[in-house]
Amino acid sequence: VLPMEDINLHFTGDMHAISSANNLLAASVDNHIHFGNQLDIDPASVSHRRALDMNDRGLRSIIAGAGGKENAPLLETGFNITAAAEIMAVLCLSDSIEDLKARLGRIVVARNRDGEPVSAETIGVTGAMAALLRHAIKPNLVQTMAGTPAIIHGGPFANIAHGCSSIMSLALATSLAEIVVTEAGFGSDLGFEKFCDIVAAPRADRLVPDAVVLIATIRALKLHGGVKFDELGKPDLDAVKTGLVNLESHAAIVSATSLPFVVTVNKFTSDSQEEIDLVLSFCKEKGWPAAVTDPYTGGGDPGSLDLADRVLEALNEKGRFEPFYKSTDSLETKIRSLSEKIYRAGAVELSHTAEKQLAWLEKHGFASLPVCVAKSQYSLTGNNNGDDTLHVRELRLSAGAGFIVAVTGEIMTMPGLPRHPAALEIDIDDRGEIVRLF
Repeated sequence: VLPMEDINLHFTGDMHAISSANNLLAASVDNHIHFGNQLDIDPASVSHRRALDMNDRGLRSIIAGAGGKENAPLLETGFNITAAAEIMAVLCLSDSIEDLKARLGRIVVARNRDGEPVSAETIGVTGAMAALLRHAIKPNLVQTMAGTPAIIHGGPFANIAHGCSSIMSLALATSLAEIVVTEAGFGSDLGFEKFCDIVAAPRADRLVPDAVVLIATIRALKLHGGVKFDELGKPDLDAVKTGLVNLESHAAIVSATSLPFVVTVNKFTSDSQEEIDLVLSFCKEKGWPAAVTDPYTGGGDPGSLDLADRVLEALNEKGRFEPFYKSTDSLETKIRSLSEKIYRAGAVELSHTAEKQLAWLEKHGFASLPVCVAKSQYSLTGNNNGDDTLHVRELRLSAGAGFIVAVTGEIMTMPGLPRHPAALEIDIDDRGEIVRLF
């Protein structure tokens, strides 16, 4: 999509607006406690964390309020990356300004000393937060490399949030085109499941998908087949064959919804024709329609036209939609359903903290909300170590967004920079043009 540099650096400022609204609420909670605490908030219970659109592991766990009583209460807290902030999800799941304000008001920021929830509405800054988001709630129109329109709006990570484009962008797109293609982050175990259960199921009258495109790459299949990352460019039919087990697992997850799907192989320049033919042959044996696309051609890729034809055929199948759990299921049942149907976990284990949080959620009427599992994107299970038990470390209420975040394994809602971050390469030339962004 174009313009690449602007989209990847600041874009229209949506991320900054979300961070500002999020941090306004955090500052206002501290301010309320400082000036009398009429709501009798228990400072130790404040759950609304500050947010920053930057990978910074040093902010995962911090002590805030140091320096004496004239500052905020002394608390152990931390930052979320903006993509994992509840206000990001609130913006993405709102269908109007009125809905945005209502959802902002429902955010639970803390508990009072009687253990009752304290909402953002009672803090009194819902209107100001909405004002900061008045432009951010509008979808952004860009174009693809082929010159066709594309809408980009919202950026919740699928591993630590719900990972889907905004409701308003989908509504706009469906009002303008007969066929809308929307992307869900990472694999079928993350973005796809969350689109089905958090986005589509509660809006079954207008947002149930008609077909699914399951994207595979030869490089990813070889990685799942045991090839080291720096050797993925070398042909290896045996590794591709081994990695097809992973593709089959994702296809099984999609099939569980009873929606028709098409497999597409995104071709890299290092892919051999033999490797591609092996994947296509496997798909044919399974009865899955498949195509090969070349995303590096920019436009005019005949494989994309082939994929489009197969998607049109899938749309004619008129599959029925079955979410992964029922809205009436208990919170624990929802987690177990996902564990069994998607993560292939043998058991679910709630930590002592999660068990206490579950009891509180049930007591205060929040346990009927959908569940948003925060888990590793590197494994179909909740772990990377082969453990077949889904370990739920924490249950975080996102009442404004309308779901419960089940934090599993070692997943972090504030990532850290890698050993060699992209920032070490990016620069600006004498003409003011950004270089080495990609």
